[in-house]
Amino acid sequence: MSVQRPPVRPPEPENIVLQARDVRFDWSDVPLHWIPRDPVATHLINVLHMLLPAGEEWFVKVFKEAVPYIRDDRLREDVLGFIGQEAMHAASHDAVLDHFVEQGLDVRPFVRQVEFVFEDLLGDRGLEGDRKRAWLFERIALIAAIEHFTGVLGDWILNAKALDEAGADPMMLDLLRWHGAEEVEHRHVAHDLFMHLDGSYAARLRAMGETITMLGALWHRGHRFLMARDPIVRGRIKGGLRHLRRTGPAGLTPDGRLVGASVRRYLRRTYSPLDEGSTSQALAYLAASPAARAALR
Repeated sequence: MSVQRPPVRPPEPENIVLQARDVRFDWSDVPLHWIPRDPVATHLINVLHMLLPAGEEWFVKVFKEAVPYIRDDRLREDVLGFIGQEAMHAASHDAVLDHFVEQGLDVRPFVRQVEFVFEDLLGDRGLEGDRKRAWLFERIALIAAIEHFTGVLGDWILNAKALDEAGADPMMLDLLRWHGAEEVEHRHVAHDLFMHLDGSYAARLRAMGETITMLGALWHRGHRFLMARDPIVRGRIKGGLRHLRRTGPAGLTPDGRLVGASVRRYLRRTYSPLDEGSTSQALAYLAASPAARAALR
């Protein structure tokens, strides 16, 4: 009897130079419910657009503050490439928010709450000396935990065939997949920076617990906000993360079991972000992305 072996994973490319890519999106024809006939699944993903601009601008500020502490030339190069990519992501999702407002969905009240979290609660506290450095390293641990999730979500969206089968708008899918591919491409950088500056296992556990609490609360509140303010739904459907019990198994949003399994992997002492997703797949998508190709014309 033959023994069935797991498929051999192709070797991953090495020595990639991270760089921001120009992209061009046209939102004029993208419907509010870009997953047809499913505002619930649409808005579960749309919460990302409200979280990412402020969140990724915060990443950029924190990483710029960390650059002088980096003693490894290759890591410094990766961090600078990461900063460029995250700044482009923030700007691209900001444009989606403007499109929502034009369609009668005013997301600005919730966006202000998100900005308060990142700019005030997690911002620069005017500390000095060792306390300033400790707060910087604590925030880098948080970013490493958040970037674990963005890498997992990036891998998920690259392989989310159910969205194509549901007729999801191709422009929105391209934004999400372009962004997701770059998250997979640079998925190791925040973890590498944390390990370089701190590396404490206790800090990594603490940051993951805080990240799960923060993101879970924001996602739940954000979805309830979108469903209540949607000018088509008009509050007839109450939002919340309970809807993941349907949309996750249907493949329209990440499945809770997938996210939970990724957290268990993160908590291992031997965790490596490079075990999540495929750099080769990410680079292949980035080479073919319609928005990236449009920017070259």
